[in-house]
Amino acid sequence: MKIPYGRHDIQSSDVNAVVEVLKSDFLTQGPMVPNFEEKVSRYCAAKYAIAVTSATSALHISLMALGIGKDDLVWTSPNTFLATANAALYCGAQIDFVDIDTQTYNICASELKHKLENAAKKNRLPKAVIPVHFAGQPCDMRSLHALSKEYGFYVIEDASHAMGGNYLNYKIGSCRYSDITVFSFHPVKIITTAEGGVALTNNDKLAQKLRLFRSHGVTRDPNLMSNVTPEPWHYEQVALGYNYRMNDIQAVLGANQVSRLDSYVKSRHAIADRYNSDLSHLPLRLPYQTEDGYSAYHLYVVLIEKSHDLSRKTVFEELRSRGIIVSVHYIPVHTQPYYRQLGFKIGQFPKAEAYYDKAISLTIYPTLSENDQNYIINSLKTILRK
Repeated sequence: MKIPYGRHDIQSSDVNAVVEVLKSDFLTQGPMVPNFEEKVSRYCAAKYAIAVTSATSALHISLMALGIGKDDLVWTSPNTFLATANAALYCGAQIDFVDIDTQTYNICASELKHKLENAAKKNRLPKAVIPVHFAGQPCDMRSLHALSKEYGFYVIEDASHAMGGNYLNYKIGSCRYSDITVFSFHPVKIITTAEGGVALTNNDKLAQKLRLFRSHGVTRDPNLMSNVTPEPWHYEQVALGYNYRMNDIQAVLGANQVSRLDSYVKSRHAIADRYNSDLSHLPLRLPYQTEDGYSAYHLYVVLIEKSHDLSRKTVFEELRSRGIIVSVHYIPVHTQPYYRQLGFKIGQFPKAEAYYDKAISLTIYPTLSENDQNYIINSLKTILRK
């Protein structure tokens, strides 16, 4: 028996929808991508949704759309997957990090404010900041938005973990406190398109640029072309873009899953509530939930308390030996060899490093059975009581 930390849910309705597309006239660049985009934008109450191949490509073209380029500065959290920071490097920008809040493990608003104050004195402010809604819990976006207005930087929400969550009674993805929000549809995320992502915005010009950059910079829009009397077949490349298009097979799968999104998040909360109840007496630090938000609970992360004799590695290995395929999210980006070559040092962001030293991501996905969760809970009790 093996129980992964996360798992997709594919139902017969998903299979049937995909088969219909496979039998249709369009496998790509057909009607299913706009249909999926409309469903996502309507769910999040955002004006535009631009579907792409991954959250990484969504981050890349989002930064491009905001004009991030050579020698610009982008800040993000060290507690994220590498793609969040890498996207800035793709644009030729320089990357830096802001340490995390010790309760939420998200980018810390007070740390950000302090860093901005120092950066302003040196005339070296970021052009964009990318807060990451780690594990599905929303960041303190109201504070970040206020700082963005004060110091003049763009905000891109990396909400790869957070589709279906809320912040101050607004759906994450509404872009109420940001310029662009990005979601991931990787198989372990809240819903899946196998691989895929989306960028959401309420800004007309940003949406136009996002569409151009995802498809080679090519347009058929007469308003964007130099040829004012184009032939019916005419198209023009007006920017340097990429082939980041989502196909119709992925899009119909995603559109089908959007209808189950709220039930998925509800199931994740039920699983988290059970963990909270049954693990509360163990030497673990359980996830904190802010009153301002409703987490999508992409991850359920526990920290092994220092007072316990067993190391995180021992607990990790014992769980895996029992077929419970736990994981660790994340190795702080600045400690990776590539980023250390850029000048970052271990010890530079101590809160993120202290979190990482104790973190284990337990299993959480909507179809996790009660028996399997019992097995995980009982295994933890046995291991931690040794």
